[in-house]
Amino acid sequence: MKSDIQDIPFNKQLFGEDFIWGVSTAAVQIEGAHDADGKGASIWDVFTAKKGKILNGHHHRTATDFYNRYQTDIDLIKQLNIPNFRFSISWSRILPGGTGVINQAGIDYYNRIINYCLELGIQPWLTLYHWDLPHELELQGGWTNRAVVNWFIEYVTICANAFGDRVKHWMVMNEPSVFTGAGYFLGIHAPGKKGMKNFLPAIHHAALCMAAGAKILRKILPEAEIGTTFSCSYIEPYSDKPKDVAAATRVDALLNRLFIEPILGLGYPTELTVLKGMDKYILPGDVDNLKFDFDFIGIQNYTREIVQHSFFTPYIHATLVKAEKRKVSITTMGWEVYPASIYHILKKYNQYPQIKKIYLTESGAAFKDEVTDNKVDDPKRVEYLRQYLQQVLRAKNEGFKVDGYFIWTLTDNFEWAEGYHPRFGIIYVDFETQQRIVKSSGQWYAELLR
Repeated sequence: MKSDIQDIPFNKQLFGEDFIWGVSTAAVQIEGAHDADGKGASIWDVFTAKKGKILNGHHHRTATDFYNRYQTDIDLIKQLNIPNFRFSISWSRILPGGTGVINQAGIDYYNRIINYCLELGIQPWLTLYHWDLPHELELQGGWTNRAVVNWFIEYVTICANAFGDRVKHWMVMNEPSVFTGAGYFLGIHAPGKKGMKNFLPAIHHAALCMAAGAKILRKILPEAEIGTTFSCSYIEPYSDKPKDVAAATRVDALLNRLFIEPILGLGYPTELTVLKGMDKYILPGDVDNLKFDFDFIGIQNYTREIVQHSFFTPYIHATLVKAEKRKVSITTMGWEVYPASIYHILKKYNQYPQIKKIYLTESGAAFKDEVTDNKVDDPKRVEYLRQYLQQVLRAKNEGFKVDGYFIWTLTDNFEWAEGYHPRFGIIYVDFETQQRIVKSSGQWYAELLR
């Protein structure tokens, strides 16, 4: 049976005049110039230098060389009719030691980007923390050290004062559940720490920082639009057995509710008994200090996850049933192509009355791209974007809050532990020559936004 969603004609106007269209990036993944002009080391500089941490021994030291080629790439954003550009600030470019002495060259660099965007009529959207903690702060415990709240306040204050006269849209953090989970529990991302003793304090301190950073922005920039972003996957149980349903509920609490609920004043999800160990890190006044009335929430959705009960998985007693095993369409990352996931996530987050506005701040897919006659045809990515956007439109037509959509990502880039293998960009990058080729998905997006 044909899905009714396929019958919806498709153009930009259907989303309304006020709908925000954009593209997203992150400093570590594109900038390169890892030690240029006074930049200090970040946890990713140290982590990628360790043997066996990144696929194929790749590192981000050059990445897409956005540091030197930002004008070329922003020209391409303009060429593709994209009106909003989300990028992140590298903390250790601004404060090489994490705190203390400010690196003026770093501030000058981001001023050049902001000014060039505005010159071309592109709105800059700044993410303050996209996973690249200064290494000097990691030596003092990083996110496991409660002092990170004061370190973060200092950093945010500097950025607000330096850029706030021109930047109207701010995101405090990118996907805290990912950088705490992958970096401080599983150890597969920087800084490579493992275990509950690292994970629990990192969760709480990141949540405190999210609110503290937002309060600083509100105080210094009362007119700015302030948000923060969350990684979300639509979760379904493998079967209707009570054990699978309960396992799916726990995974949903961990992946989708762990950070949003304390921010909204609801506290940490009680379904996660494993969080009881966090009590020792929660000091008097913390519960109130976790709350902040954000102007918007950024949701980042790529796929759904099917969850099964697992007796042998410690703490959460649940396991993901891999997409490859389910014989479904998958991306290079092994993620299921499931367009309805974005609809279900929007529906889920719309159930929180405290949320004022929702932007989809990341959505996209990695597929194997090949250059033929200096062209890159990527029909799978075009279809992915079209189908996901149809589900966004479905949510909008049903009256759910959804106010914008940012594609992940502008150019192929350094994809964290996966190195340069997965290509997410709507612009192809030859990492040997740094040549850029707009893919057919980029042309499709430009046509949509014309």
